[in-house]
Amino acid sequence: MKVTALAAHTPEAVRAALAARGWDSQPAWFTATGVRPLVVLLDGLSEAEREALVHWSVRAGADLVSGEGWALVATGTSRLAPLARPDRAPEGLAPLAPDLAAFLSAYVEPNRTWRVRDETLDLSKPLFIGILNVTPDSFSDGGKFMTVDRALAQAERLAAEGADLLDVGGESTRPGARPVSAEEEGERVVPVIRELVRRGLARVSVDTRKAAVARAALDAGAAVVNDVSGLAHDSALAGTVAAAGAGIILMHMRGTPETMDGLAVYRHLAAEVAGELATSASRALTAGIDRERIMLDPGLGFAKTAEQNFRLLDELATITGVGYPVAVGPSRKRFLGAATGRPVEDRDRVTALACALAWERGARAFRVHDVALAREALMVATATTNPR
Repeated sequence: MKVTALAAHTPEAVRAALAARGWDSQPAWFTATGVRPLVVLLDGLSEAEREALVHWSVRAGADLVSGEGWALVATGTSRLAPLARPDRAPEGLAPLAPDLAAFLSAYVEPNRTWRVRDETLDLSKPLFIGILNVTPDSFSDGGKFMTVDRALAQAERLAAEGADLLDVGGESTRPGARPVSAEEEGERVVPVIRELVRRGLARVSVDTRKAAVARAALDAGAAVVNDVSGLAHDSALAGTVAAAGAGIILMHMRGTPETMDGLAVYRHLAAEVAGELATSASRALTAGIDRERIMLDPGLGFAKTAEQNFRLLDELATITGVGYPVAVGPSRKRFLGAATGRPVEDRDRVTALACALAWERGARAFRVHDVALAREALMVATATTNPR
């Protein structure tokens, strides 16, 4: 007998083993996904549901740790799947089926597209979002692209490097940054967006928390609104996005750029960030934004310590488990400097590495200052994780 260890972090290893032994591609992939180890935390359980889970876990051969109102279940995906069907769930566990079904659907078949204005973008490959700050005080490039000509030159460079989206921001959100008026922010971003759309260099996103700025940017041709507040800052923003049929990126942040550093207190970091992002997504849906137009961003660097940022980067599966595509923006952030000692102007290589790690953990869009380096790192990451 020969014993061979297979990599547990990806279904590709099991799929390849089955394919090498004559299995067709599709059955091999479904089986590989089904036997993949899965750990889920169930909160809000009644005592009867918790007891029923205990009995089920013994019969199913699943590992279970539980306490009052919660249970942690570790098993293969296929063993958990019957609990997602009311007609097959054991007695007492049918109420869990809807939430488990939604989770497993997103887990087994994650979002492969993202709808933005008049277009569907492919997420089976990395989506690159080039950062274009037309601000005097952004943390790494403040003041460099304040004129339209300089901004367009930078946009041309980002587009040539492979940016799929150019994210234009007119208000710094660095820690401690003070807000600017909607009028001033609009004066910074709208002329640049209008010219970018006219030239057709790439799709354009506006990085703003304000409905008035978003409305002007969308009127100028922007396809996406990137809101660092997750729709918590301006109650009118969601309706503005819905009316335009634009895409939206909802980022996690607590407080404001001025106050967020004092709010980095969590009992269970990834779960709390995921829960707060789910609330942001609910705001979007309630306002009429189509589900397929929503993307989530865990907000690396926003209301998180350096250690928390790395923990969240490693636990991105918790964020993807909310059921939406995930973007990350590690570019040149303080936590990368804390780990490497590199100054802000020399963090593009470690940014690229962070993007590769994020891809392996489920992120599909990457907001960066240097698209070329990130793209090169993601070429390697996708070569190792591309299933089938």
